[in-house]
Amino acid sequence: MIDRERLAALAAEEPASQRRGHAFRNRFDTPHHGLGAFLRWQWESRGRFPGHQSFPLHTPDPEQLRQPGNRPQITWIGHATYLFQHRGWNLLTDPVFSDRCSPFTFAGPKRAVPPALTIDQLPDINAVLVSHNHYDHLDKASVKQLQARFGRDILWFVPRGIKAWLQKLGVERIIELGWWQSDYHGQVEAFCLPAQHFSGRGPNDHNQTLWCSWRLNFPDFSLYFAGDTGYAPLFNEIGQVFGPVDLALLPIGAYEPRWFMSPVHINPAEAVKIHQDIQARQSLAMHWGTFVLTDEPMDAPPKALAQALTDQHIEHAHFRVPQHGETLTIELTHE
Repeated sequence: MIDRERLAALAAEEPASQRRGHAFRNRFDTPHHGLGAFLRWQWESRGRFPGHQSFPLHTPDPEQLRQPGNRPQITWIGHATYLFQHRGWNLLTDPVFSDRCSPFTFAGPKRAVPPALTIDQLPDINAVLVSHNHYDHLDKASVKQLQARFGRDILWFVPRGIKAWLQKLGVERIIELGWWQSDYHGQVEAFCLPAQHFSGRGPNDHNQTLWCSWRLNFPDFSLYFAGDTGYAPLFNEIGQVFGPVDLALLPIGAYEPRWFMSPVHINPAEAVKIHQDIQARQSLAMHWGTFVLTDEPMDAPPKALAQALTDQHIEHAHFRVPQHGETLTIELTHE
């Protein structure tokens, strides 16, 4: 049961607390995060980033995607992009289908594993969740391709500041929210919730748009999408306000070196903490094994997650790591 009174109070206070001058800010300070720290990281790494590794790539069953059945169904396309299907809704999270997550087509982090589905292979898409505007979470080419194929059929849920950017690409149906705000669309209530991160696509727009996580409440199921985040007490707060969530999508990669990444990127042990804080009945991993973005080897996150689950005495079946392209059916707890 949602604590609506506390939620309303948080929504009322948040617009003033989100801003510092003309920029958005985190609910909790993010030390060591800035240009100087970034340059130090680049200097220390000397460009010696981990090499690409290959991972199994499943081919999703087109018939299963067209007719997903009565239970929630989810397919990992890669990185932070999932296809979630339930009660006639086909939803994408942070759609990135391009070969690189970069402002350039010829440079920047390149996929180690192709997307499990192309945009042409997707079933009809009804909605998209966008967590923030970094290139590995919001890809201009993918937005244009989705718009070209589905147009007004897609409803985009975005945090504050991103609506105008999407409108320039011809996107028409957009719900833009701040933290702790929600909007109904038919049977679904979508909540824009805090994350501990930052935003920007170039040198002049640092934190000019908001970043967030999302919770979707269906009549019989709830979904939490963390987007990209560091660890902070806000997740315990989310758990207190909303109570248990049926399925959480949590990042487990892009976390080394910790002195630089910890304010804005969780490691697998912290992902397990969030799993507990938000009272997730089940969690699925994301944000690993697709792009090389940081210093840990590409295959390290699942190993570290398995160890963290063991250390924190949580059954491994409660926090799974899908393979690229794998489709999972999620049991309904309210049947």
